Amino acid sequence: MDNTLREEINQLHAQVCSGLADSNRILILYTLDNKTYNVNDLADAIGLPQPSTSRHLKILRDRGMVYAQRDGQSVYYTLADARITQALDLLRSFLGEKLRTQADLVNPVDERLKP
Repeated sequence: MDNTLREEINQLHAQVCSGLADSNRILILYTLDNKTYNVNDLADAIGLPQPSTSRHLKILRDRGMVYAQRDGQSVYYTLADARITQALDLLRSFLGEKLRTQADLVNPVDERLKP
C-alpha cells in the first residue's frame, strides 16, 4: 500500500472520524450548519446540558470542524466548512439505502409467514 495513502487515512481517522464518533457531535454539526450559536443557545437547541455541549464543542474545535469567535462575554460557534454536513448527508444516504435493502430482504420472508 502507498505510504502517502496510509498517512492520509491515519490523518482522516485522527482528525475527522474521531470527531464524528459521537452522535451528539454530529447533531451539533447539523445544528450549526445554518446558524451561529453561543454554547447556551446551542445546548437548548439540541437538548443537552451546557457542560456536555461545551465538551463536544471543544473536540470539534480541536479538529477544525467548528470555529469559535468571542463577542464580549459570549463565544459564538459556526460550522467551519459546509462540506462537513455534505459528507454527513452522503453517509446518511448510504445508510438509508442499506436499510432499505435490508428491509426489502426481510419483507418477502414476512409475506410468506402470513396465513
